[in-house]
Amino acid sequence: MNRLDTGQIKSTLTERNRRRKVTAAVTWIGLLSLLFILSVASLSVGSLVIAPFKTLEVLFVSGWGGDSAENTVIWKFRMPRLLLAGLAGAALALSGTILQSVVRNPLASPDVVGVTSGASMMAVVFLAFFNESLNIVWMPLFSFAGAVAVTFFIYVASWKRGVSPLRLILVGLGVAALLEACKTLFLIFSPIFLTSQAQVWLTGSVYGTSWHNIYSFLPWFVSLTIVLIFMVRQLNIGVLGDELTISLGSRLQRQRMLLIGVAAALAGSAISFVGGIGFIGLMAPHLARRLVGSSHALLLPCAALVGAILLISADLIGRTMFSPRDIPAGVFTAVIGAPFLIYLLMNVKKQV
Repeated sequence: MNRLDTGQIKSTLTERNRRRKVTAAVTWIGLLSLLFILSVASLSVGSLVIAPFKTLEVLFVSGWGGDSAENTVIWKFRMPRLLLAGLAGAALALSGTILQSVVRNPLASPDVVGVTSGASMMAVVFLAFFNESLNIVWMPLFSFAGAVAVTFFIYVASWKRGVSPLRLILVGLGVAALLEACKTLFLIFSPIFLTSQAQVWLTGSVYGTSWHNIYSFLPWFVSLTIVLIFMVRQLNIGVLGDELTISLGSRLQRQRMLLIGVAAALAGSAISFVGGIGFIGLMAPHLARRLVGSSHALLLPCAALVGAILLISADLIGRTMFSPRDIPAGVFTAVIGAPFLIYLLMNVKKQV
């Protein structure tokens, strides 16, 4: 291969990379626009319907210090709910993107690997044994600890001269099934009022969110996202396969453990505040790949935006479709996510 051919190849690759970045930028702008429209709609619709232009006035003119009824409703009740739905949706989407890349399986997600089951189990344990002795504000800490502990256990149980992606997901499925059975037993033998309280949380909802929840969750989300930014290169290398990853000088098992830890922390922290909302971590990465491709520098921001849009949309539908009843957002993510999972399973089966 002569120098001219090499120059042409570099020029072609540079042009393709530039086009990919332009396409991703346009996609991000479109997703941000859709997210803004959904946010205004979410802040406007409810038991008190506020005109969209009035909502924009409250947001950008009168601000936090206004004393009107619209200002109180938007800033005190609807804004925290909107922000938590967006942040939690983004966190679950990022977690799913990491897991699908590390495990190299299109079906991997916090639900499948066992993160959601660990968080849900500890939430039920809290309600069954500590509800009377501890304040309810401790429940997110319990569920987060459960998510991280179960993820660590699955990683250790999957170890056999290293952790293979297939063994990890199989052990995760087994642990998730066991935890689901234990959770059901706890609910059966718990008092009825605790069972109903746990069921709402397990379904997944952002109902009753306060600014305290935002202040508690935001540091987790920001710090873990910063860590993830520095690990984008490792994610891109890991997709190439174990042998090539090792040949490029990466410490495969340590890298895999760190990435799974970040994924567990993102999902666990989100689940601890919004409950067992499923399928966001499964759907968002796939939709984002269709939009911007597989490069994680472009994929991760897109997946976060898609996850935020999905959860905000599910919460908006739950608040408005059956008003005055407030249906948990997890019901609608399951309605969309279950057919999506069946579609993925059918595609995987065709490829085998």
